[in-house]
Amino acid sequence: MAPLELAMQGLAVFGLVLFLVLWLMHLMSIIYVRLHLHKKRSEVKQPFAQLAGVSLLKPLKGVDPNLISNLETFFTLDYPKYEILLCVQDQDDPAVDVCKKLLGKYPNVDARLFIGGKKVGINPKINNLMPGYEGAKYQLVWICDSGIRVKPDTLTDLANQMTEKVGLVHGLPYVADRQGFAATLEQVYFGTSHPRSYISANVTGIKCVTGMSCLMRKDVLDQAGGLIAFAQYIAEDYFMAKAIADRGWKFSMATQVALQNSGSYSIGQFQSRMIRWTKLRINMLPGTVLEPVSECFLASLIIGWAAHHVFRWDMMVFFMCHCLAWFIADYIQLTGVQGGPLNFSKLDFAVAWFIRESMAVQIFLSALWDPTISWRTGRYRLRCGGTAEEILDV
Repeated sequence: MAPLELAMQGLAVFGLVLFLVLWLMHLMSIIYVRLHLHKKRSEVKQPFAQLAGVSLLKPLKGVDPNLISNLETFFTLDYPKYEILLCVQDQDDPAVDVCKKLLGKYPNVDARLFIGGKKVGINPKINNLMPGYEGAKYQLVWICDSGIRVKPDTLTDLANQMTEKVGLVHGLPYVADRQGFAATLEQVYFGTSHPRSYISANVTGIKCVTGMSCLMRKDVLDQAGGLIAFAQYIAEDYFMAKAIADRGWKFSMATQVALQNSGSYSIGQFQSRMIRWTKLRINMLPGTVLEPVSECFLASLIIGWAAHHVFRWDMMVFFMCHCLAWFIADYIQLTGVQGGPLNFSKLDFAVAWFIRESMAVQIFLSALWDPTISWRTGRYRLRCGGTAEEILDV
């Protein structure tokens, strides 16, 4: 058999396997969302009054139009025993005034403000959180980003998932309803492509966690060296999750999503964020180089060619039909993650979906082109394995 013919057969087999894997991911994520998300549990895993105390660590930097309303949802949580540890790096940060306003408005809520941080590594989020982590009085710590908005029973939902053998509970990242096309683009991504990979990974036993909203056992983190052990990484959430899993603990996903509600958003910000995340994955997980073939258009081309080579089907007809099926599956996925009516029309969805899918390969190539990232106020050069070094201006 000629080498070219052998290569073509190999590519055809790859295309057919890719078809099976990707549609299995579609089905797993759609079914999981329908069965697990936004479900009120009929059974209570723990009596409300006996729920464990929780220390909420809130890293803050700067303000946006939604910051105070987002933060206030944590002061009105319906939970028997928790504390709020607000962490701000700089005394002059306008977030300090927002915190003080809420502390004054809710004097009966156990909340403290930590200013100044503690330099223990290159990760600015870890540096900011260190004083709060060291002052935490409960054995469950909830690290939750500043842009997250919660419901009164969100913490109860997280704590109920923290059963005997579970060491980490995380929320599926999603986006709140907001105005504008950039908001729709974000919502489409976090309701389609992201949960498909995120959920299918967790269902099949691959530990996939983002640090937007994570409830963790503090004693397990301390066994791994505490927060300081993860200050050398930019993607601290991945390595904290890995440390917990390496110690034999299981993960669980909350029934409520981690609802991002940043008041500052644009298409450019979304694109920059996706490029930064891709750069981190490439440096931590070499298998990320295969990510582009999991995106609709490139996958449809490969699978279409395989179908033509094996079954002699028309490649372009198959490509169009496959893209249409993917589009429909993504819409079903999105409505499940939303858990209610969408804030935009089907036409808006179609346009945002097409643009997001068209951006995928460009985002990946941009991530390969430059190994440095900008995050918060610093620039960092990534190394293989997930560590990084800060780039200092001379």
